Amino acid sequence: MPMQPEAPASELAEFGYKQELNRTLSTTDLIVYGLVFMVPIAPWAIFGVVYNASSGMVPLVYLIGLVAMIFTALSYAQMSKAFPIAGSVYSYVGRALHPVLGFFAGWTILLDYLLVPTLLYVFAAESMAGIFPGVPKPLWIIVFLIINTAVNYVGISFTAIVNRLFLAAELLFVVIFVIMAIVAINRGVDGATFTTTPLFNADLFTPQLAAAALSIAVLSFLGFDGIATLSEEAKGGRRSAGIAMISGLVLVAIFFVTQTWLAAMLVPGTTQFGDDEVNNAFFGIVGKISGSAWMVAFLAMNALAVGIANAVAAQSATSRLLFSMSRDGRLPRFLAHIDPQSKAPRRAILVVAGLTLVLGLVFVGQIDIISTLVNFGALTSFLLLHVSVIGYYAVKRRSKNVFLHWISPVLGFLIIGFVLWNADASAKIGGVIWLGIGALVLLYYVRKGTGVLEEHAADPFRTAESDASLEADRA
Repeated sequence: MPMQPEAPASELAEFGYKQELNRTLSTTDLIVYGLVFMVPIAPWAIFGVVYNASSGMVPLVYLIGLVAMIFTALSYAQMSKAFPIAGSVYSYVGRALHPVLGFFAGWTILLDYLLVPTLLYVFAAESMAGIFPGVPKPLWIIVFLIINTAVNYVGISFTAIVNRLFLAAELLFVVIFVIMAIVAINRGVDGATFTTTPLFNADLFTPQLAAAALSIAVLSFLGFDGIATLSEEAKGGRRSAGIAMISGLVLVAIFFVTQTWLAAMLVPGTTQFGDDEVNNAFFGIVGKISGSAWMVAFLAMNALAVGIANAVAAQSATSRLLFSMSRDGRLPRFLAHIDPQSKAPRRAILVVAGLTLVLGLVFVGQIDIISTLVNFGALTSFLLLHVSVIGYYAVKRRSKNVFLHWISPVLGFLIIGFVLWNADASAKIGGVIWLGIGALVLLYYVRKGTGVLEEHAADPFRTAESDASLEADRA
């Protein structure tokens, strides 16, 4: 089968759009973006919590997460190939199933994307407060927000450069920790030895533990899906976003497992971290094997990675989703404006910044509430994503690829459904309220007039891949 060509402007014309965003991102840029969004050093902040929940088998949690989320990544890859446009799951579900379902897919993941930057700023403010206790947390939120908005405002090319710089810094710290940890284990610090027990401990493993680990693990990998929002800025062809999502997911899982395996080996005999140490367990390990100066450096790196790098990526994804939904007449039209110089949705970027500022100042110190709502938004949209794969490929196109278009999305749906079913009650209540607001928004814009998606409602599949690609899928 011949390789896919780079996506030309005519590709967007198939879907009723014109090329407005700046198509400059390589597949490598997308992978870097995905890694930055998922944060290779994410386990640092939650190591103690996950350690307690998993009876010390933290790397096993991330391995379970990789297996669980790979099905969702495969579904994203299939739909991004069919519909290489910026709306991500909003566009996939809307064009593969129905415009109304597409709106609710976009609306639910918008809850995720709007609150993720808020969550990141709150996390970063908490970390910086540990280094500079005299500085008010709201001030840190404002500082990080200004920096990130400026980066995104300049344009996607500059954002890609910032992503690469921060990823390099994070990976440098990963290497430093790996070296320090291996040296400490070789020296037997506090009785540390090389062991596979953190990967799997038969004496402590139970089905209940695996179920609890699944919930933690799935939520730990949220962010790879943001790559799909950059499809109209990628220059690697239809498959570029899918390749980047799967590659990024596997790579970040390797980083997660490596770091947590080494960290778990450095606390032999520890069954649970106490309340006074659980939130800084990883940094306590760093301090034990290297000294307080390195511990402060790791705390600072964690705050910068979350407060700037991760938040920049989140803001990019959110602004592209707002751009796509407003372009279709599902949100205020002014959000679809693209700046002619930067080729960036600057109005959407500023709106995201304003909303994030308000939410961040309101929810500072309330990480649990934000987290539950973020999880509901992401998981609900993932359910609709898996259904869209079956509806589009298996039913409409009668694909013979049973694994990718039947087995994988069904398994993905069941896994995500299990996690959502067991989510906190407050997340479900908040999510239902958000869906109710979305229904009112949809009703308002439907009454205003038709949008782009209505024009395709009679046959939303007609702008999909070529007949040659269809035959390849069926084969």
